[in-house]
Amino acid sequence: MKKIYLLALSIILISCNKEQQATADLIITNAKIYTVDNDFSVATAMAVKDGKILATGTNAEVQVYSATQTIDAQGKAIVPGLIDGHCHFYGLGQQLQRVDLVGTKSYDEVLERISSFQKEKNKSFIIGRGWDQNDWEIQEFPSNQELNEMFPNTPVAITRIDGHAMIANQAALDAAGITITTDASGGAIEIKNGELTGILVDNPMELVEAVFPKETTQESIASLMAAQDINLSYGLTTVDDAGLFKETIELIDSLQQAGDLKVKMYAMISNTPENLDYYLNKGIIKTDRLNVRSVKFYADGALGSRGAAMKEPYSDRHDHYGALLSPIETIKETAARIAATEYQMNTHAIGDSANYVVLKTYQELLKDKTDRRWRIEHAQIVDSADFNLFDEQNILPSVQPTHATSDMYWAQDRVGADRIKGAYAYQTLLKQSKRIALGTDYPVEQVNPFLTFYAAVARQDTSGYPEGGFLPEQALSREDALRGMTIWAAYFNFEETEKGSLEPGKAADFVILNDNIMEIPVTQLHQATVKSTFINGEQVYESK
Repeated sequence: MKKIYLLALSIILISCNKEQQATADLIITNAKIYTVDNDFSVATAMAVKDGKILATGTNAEVQVYSATQTIDAQGKAIVPGLIDGHCHFYGLGQQLQRVDLVGTKSYDEVLERISSFQKEKNKSFIIGRGWDQNDWEIQEFPSNQELNEMFPNTPVAITRIDGHAMIANQAALDAAGITITTDASGGAIEIKNGELTGILVDNPMELVEAVFPKETTQESIASLMAAQDINLSYGLTTVDDAGLFKETIELIDSLQQAGDLKVKMYAMISNTPENLDYYLNKGIIKTDRLNVRSVKFYADGALGSRGAAMKEPYSDRHDHYGALLSPIETIKETAARIAATEYQMNTHAIGDSANYVVLKTYQELLKDKTDRRWRIEHAQIVDSADFNLFDEQNILPSVQPTHATSDMYWAQDRVGADRIKGAYAYQTLLKQSKRIALGTDYPVEQVNPFLTFYAAVARQDTSGYPEGGFLPEQALSREDALRGMTIWAAYFNFEETEKGSLEPGKAADFVILNDNIMEIPVTQLHQATVKSTFINGEQVYESK
């Protein structure tokens, strides 16, 4: 009798297990699913349960499951949720509330946009971003004379597209306490004929930013939610925000916990004494949607504003080398402090001198450590002798392909024909480190990750210039570009076991594309669009 009872119980348990295994929340069939697993295998169907990938395979293999929701993909391509390896998510949201100067073709157009903005908004402090003197007929920094005349009593501060130069009117300079005797270490305060021109480069900009009006909580929430809408529409499910303060990180966490902010965040804390004291002592903070375990550090400025630190003078400015934003000893001391914790150090380095200093600092501190995954953000101009300082475990390159196609019109003028060979060298970096993370650096560039994909593969602008591509030997394959925007980016975030590929047990973060970026002509890649975006199995965006 006992044997019969046990046999019956076993049959019941087996039946229950089969019934449980055969149930899913969502099944997608008739798709072309790029799983981005180790074999880069392609499936036609996928099952999702409890926010995780349950199975991938053929239609027949996946249809053994029953589901409350089914989607016939009608042959569309599906890729893992895209990860922006370096962006400014919160900054994008803030910029949406400010003067947009992107695409201006002259300083007069900049002034027109500011005037129109102020007539509509009537701000007590006018803040904007996006101008680029390299796009103007006269490719020089302007002065603040017109801004002083237009706004004698209202502070105005407008930042260059790269975030590393600013034009401030006299009212803003006065509010910040900036005079001709103000210390300009780690940057520049331009003075002509004994007077301030309003041009600030790198560190002195912080003096003006310190007197910006403080955002209300509701304004900050509005910024975050507006940024989310844009990101989800492009299939971005995880974003690496390169520089956040405690107050913003805690607001992000609260919105995620409340279910309002769906996007996942890899937060790099801004390098301030307050942030370091708090987070390095507290340790890693990890939830399903938030990961705080890295420090964003600035080694130098940007190439476009000639603030990038170079080993030799700029080719288009005699005796000008750019500048490190912190003394080398400060870089080493900060790195040593971070190395003593579990935190990752992610350092902005553009010029070959800045890259060398950071690479050597990393190498010395991490020589006896494994799997630290410290990142060089941008790795833009690297001396050919220094590429071997990158490695597979401790020192990794995080790059933004659209920087190459934005800068290519004038980059060689800045650095010359020899140094340009080590610029935007994504294929060389990939061969050295075996992985490379791709991002946009928005709002410096556009949010659109398909521009990232196109720039990485084609090395051209959207008009097809230049023929054959800019430094075409540094182009990535489509497979490697997709890896750089998914599984490799997840690896750089210590998250490769939970996202970045569509494999059983991983988060059901995925994107249904209107255009198959793995098959359409290269010339069409930048025009690709998203049909649907899913995070943890939940549809968070549907195109209209």
